[in-house]
This record gives sequence, C-alpha cells and structure tokens, in this order.
Amino acid sequence: MSGNSVKDYKDLIVWQRGIVLVKRIYQLTQNFPAEEKFGLISQMRRAAVSIPSNIAEGQARHTTQQFIQFLSIAEGSIAELDTQLIVAVELGYCTKAESNDSFVLITELRKMLSTLRKKLSH
Repeated sequence: MSGNSVKDYKDLIVWQRGIVLVKRIYQLTQNFPAEEKFGLISQMRRAAVSIPSNIAEGQARHTTQQFIQFLSIAEGSIAELDTQLIVAVELGYCTKAESNDSFVLITELRKMLSTLRKKLSH
C-alpha cells in the first residue's frame, strides 16, 4: 500500500473513515455547554481533524518512513480523542448512546492505522 498502489490519500479507506469521524465529533459537540467552546469542544475537534490530516500529510510525503511517522501521529490523536470522549461522557455532556458511533469509529480507525503501519514497516 505504498506510493505505487495509492495515488492519492483520498483513496485510502482509513482517511475516508477519518472524515466520517470528524463529522460525527462536530455534530456531537454542537450540544456541549457553551463554556466548553474553547475547552473540550475545541480539543476534541482538533484531535478529530488531526487524524485524517496526518494520514493525508504522511501519504503526500511519498516516503514510506515519513508515512509511517504520520500514521503514528494519527494514532496518538485517536488516543487523545478517545480519552476526551470518555471525559465528555463522564461529565454528562453526551450519553454513551450518543457517543457510541464515535467510539466504534475510533476503534475501527485504531485497528486500520495499526494494520497499515505494520504493512508499511515490512
């Protein structure tokens, strides 16, 4: 799945799923308390956007080693977002049911990124 088989980051299913997660997080955080606008809302949205952004940047660098590095950064953003989403549920800003789709996508993306990173490393 190096530069030969993928001509554009938009062809990567992991990038496409990352965009879906961004939209879900933006929708979910719309109903958070206004005082969180510059706190948790901003942090969650930045972490979510960082995931497909790092996948795109890494693929666009055209070297396997740099792509792997950016995939690792995306994995860090996923862990950050997962933690922030847990905090949001714990604080009562959203329910488990409302956040379930996001948690499922986070798990899916974590697995996809890990698999892609391992394939590129060999």
